[in-house]
Amino acid sequence: MLGAVAVVLVVLWLLGFFAFHVTSAVLHVLLVIAVIMVVMHFMRGRGRA
Repeated sequence: MLGAVAVVLVVLWLLGFFAFHVTSAVLHVLLVIAVIMVVMHFMRGRGRA
């Protein structure tokens, strides 16, 4: 689940950064949140469903 949310956030960041040429801090915050979620996903492992 965290991986899917992270992918969505990265896609939104890429769309905002490249497609619409928006350079606000909100887009970079989305990227940071996505990276944190990916790290949490790998730290938790596959123990939970």
